[in-house]
Amino acid sequence: MSHQLVLLRHGESIWNLENLFTGWTDVDLSEAGKEEAREAGRLFRGQGYEFDICYTSYLKRAIHTLNLALAEMDAEWLPVIKAWQLNERHYGTLQGLNKSQTAEKYGEEQVRIWRRSFDIQPPSLEPQDERNPAHQKAYHNVAENELPLAESLKNTIARVIPYFEKQIRPQLMEGKRVLITAHGNSLRALIMYLEHLSQEEIIGLNLATGIPLVYKLDDTLSVLEKQFLGNPDVIAVKMMKVANQGKKSIESSV
Repeated sequence: MSHQLVLLRHGESIWNLENLFTGWTDVDLSEAGKEEAREAGRLFRGQGYEFDICYTSYLKRAIHTLNLALAEMDAEWLPVIKAWQLNERHYGTLQGLNKSQTAEKYGEEQVRIWRRSFDIQPPSLEPQDERNPAHQKAYHNVAENELPLAESLKNTIARVIPYFEKQIRPQLMEGKRVLITAHGNSLRALIMYLEHLSQEEIIGLNLATGIPLVYKLDDTLSVLEKQFLGNPDVIAVKMMKVANQGKKSIESSV
């Protein structure tokens, strides 16, 4: 028996458009991001994909991406579970800063380390900072010691994978077709886990906004097949755009 799992990074957000570190900041989709979400839904519908249950984060850019995709599929009735554990990696004090300007100030190598290293955190928020999720209504039922002030990818994996194992894996094993709409780093955590990637391999992986990644898994959740849905040339350009975000200047063509 095979199992269907689809991962979808949210569409372009307003802060993606402005090349800002976003993390747990709850910004909405840009107009282009809304269209990316609709296009994902059209791809699902056109290629005959159906789902039994959906998961997303607490952040509106992922929630709205899922809603728009399901609307295109005429499947807004599907059950949706929201989990803070699927949130983006927390970028600490970098949140709200322009990535290119930060590279100008600290150097491209330092920004690359903050963005792409496996176990190095960016500078942490102070506990009294209003951006501390412990001060935000969405997380009032979460123990404060579980809420991050900054995270590395390693920290992100440490919350994403246990949630996947406890909550999502059983749904897959029951034969349910699962869609997870989340974020670049929370989905990279899942990809590293599913594909048994090394630290070096995951550092080089870039996920484009709004592009579905479809997995066919066996009964041990080993990968039988995987594919991105959409135009390969468009996907390649969008992945390159993600890779270039931490550079001092970004070509307008990407």
